[in-house]
Amino acid sequence: MTTTAPGAARAVTSSELLSVAASRELASRRTVFAGIGLPTLATELARLTVAPRIEVVYESGVCGAHPSHLPETIADAVLISGAEAVLSMPALFGCVLQGGHIDVGFLGAAQIDRWGSLNTSVIGSWESPTVRLPGSGGAVEVMANSREVFVVMRRHDPRSFTAELDFCTTPGPDRALAEGIRPLGAGVTRVITELGILARAGIGEELRLVAVHPGVTVEQVREATGWDLQVADAVETVPPPTEAELRLLREDVDPGRVYLR
Repeated sequence: MTTTAPGAARAVTSSELLSVAASRELASRRTVFAGIGLPTLATELARLTVAPRIEVVYESGVCGAHPSHLPETIADAVLISGAEAVLSMPALFGCVLQGGHIDVGFLGAAQIDRWGSLNTSVIGSWESPTVRLPGSGGAVEVMANSREVFVVMRRHDPRSFTAELDFCTTPGPDRALAEGIRPLGAGVTRVITELGILARAGIGEELRLVAVHPGVTVEQVREATGWDLQVADAVETVPPPTEAELRLLREDVDPGRVYLR
């Protein structure tokens, strides 16, 4: 999906649209557990715009990173220079995450269901998958212990937004509670896609459509979702990326287009 923002020199790509929309959702948030890719773009743009005091924590144990340029992996040496701290894995997961110090966990997924559970393991059957994916990493701990979780999805279609996951890698709190496990956080509260934004307040609520991007209809989003998607009484239109946001993304955040596609 590409659009053209007012004053933009070239069309807005899907990566730019998702990064801008996700960055705005981080306003007033303080600590973010971010993965590499779109979450990195979104958190860095948020730092330059709506959340100047944001602190990013990486799965490699780096806290309060101040990289000179975008990291290409969670263990990129550029993250360590100037960082506030580099923690061991037991300290990161046992103290920072389980201690309830993360406001937002930023995750991606291949599939998501209506309750916010995620699949990052296989597409198809476990025994003979069509695609085998990287797996959990630290996503289970991020889901269970962050106050809330944001998910960025590059694809919005019935295969990705599915009524039944091919495999549940990362259970949301509703699914965890059904298994007798009480997580600390609210689970997924925001899902940002190229069609719009889905949201829920927390445990016991399904994701529902709360906003669409310009030119996208509610019916388009419902048709692209693999379950009977609930829709907010008043669906907003997401303001398109501004010239200033695009300039920051293209010239300051990712001039080498490491993640901007």
